[in-house]
Amino acid sequence: MNAVLSDALFLSHVQRSQQPTAELIRAAVTDTVHRIGEDRCAELVAQEFGEHPDCAPDRMRWARTAVLLAFH
Repeated sequence: MNAVLSDALFLSHVQRSQQPTAELIRAAVTDTVHRIGEDRCAELVAQEFGEHPDCAPDRMRWARTAVLLAFH
């Protein structure tokens, strides 16, 4: 489940520089999953890693940490 939440945050409009609250992270994740769907999130994350291998890993590390803090 954390993978889906992290993928959704990774794809969302939320940026680390915004210093988002847990509430904003949860809302962004929920919105992204509803708009795109769980399976499509995974596909789009894979695409981003292929197209932007220089910055995608950092964003995913941030997304995973943010999801852990916001949902647990």
